[in-house]
Amino acid sequence: MSDLIGLFNLLAPFFGLIGLGFFCGRVVKQPEAGLAWMQFFLIYVALPCLFYRLIADKPLDELANWPFIAATTFSTACAFVLSFATGWRYTKDLPQSVMQGVAGSYSNIGYMGPPLILAAIGTAASAPVVLIFVFDNLFLFSVVPLLMSMAGLDKLSLSATIRRIVWRVVTHPFNVATAVGIAASYLHVRLPGPAEQIVSWLSGAAAPCALFILGVTVALRPLRQMPGEVPALVFIKLILHPLLVWVVLSAMGDFGPAWTYAAMIMAALPPALNIFVISTQYNVGVERASACVLVGTLVSMFTLTGVLYLTTKTGVLPYDLFP
Repeated sequence: MSDLIGLFNLLAPFFGLIGLGFFCGRVVKQPEAGLAWMQFFLIYVALPCLFYRLIADKPLDELANWPFIAATTFSTACAFVLSFATGWRYTKDLPQSVMQGVAGSYSNIGYMGPPLILAAIGTAASAPVVLIFVFDNLFLFSVVPLLMSMAGLDKLSLSATIRRIVWRVVTHPFNVATAVGIAASYLHVRLPGPAEQIVSWLSGAAAPCALFILGVTVALRPLRQMPGEVPALVFIKLILHPLLVWVVLSAMGDFGPAWTYAAMIMAALPPALNIFVISTQYNVGVERASACVLVGTLVSMFTLTGVLYLTTKTGVLPYDLFP
């Protein structure tokens, strides 16, 4: 019973903030355009500070775990392919299927991942959290524009599409913050006191703002009709994805409980709000994206609790399937 109470105390603030945002979004009549500055603050200011802090004090050898990177990115790619195939079965449309592929493989690794996993496991999990965040984003932000270009939505040549992908990857604020953090780790640079305090404040603001925005955004897009493929996509995202991570990591080697459990929890997170952002950018499957985020977030209240309970509380689930 004490373990369950501990899990409730761990998860309640996260889902509570999402619920508060949802409540405010339904009750308070404010234009959606008002979210723009909060989203800018998150993406360009607060979350980069959070990832800088996660990386800057880590030894570089922790961030060069290539077998771990290969295993977790491969698992995400498998979840993407399964979700893409599910979307194709229902829509027979390439752009729609790409969006479904993202919905079934892209976890809320930026907003929920770092604060939740660090609270559940501790600072030993910060390196795997950062690696999954960086390389999952690299994979998805590369494959989506490429496939959309093949579908004819980007209206660009293949070479121009590749150049755009490289530019977006290199200049993405999260990746820039990661590169700066790696440089700080390598050079053993420490920020001056005032700058360190500002970065600390901003990184602490990232998760509360992100979760509140997630709730508001879902509230502003009520679910009018459940697309037929959404239950299958939610099952892939919340159940199959963490199972894939567990099996592939176990097959690749012994990464230790902190790294393996962190990867499993990252995979068990609900679909990311960025799915809606991407679908809006291409004007493809916006209602389907909103349905996946809403249903996935609600179902994850139970599935994520189960994964956390099995990995961090009971010890029933071994971190290595093939010791």
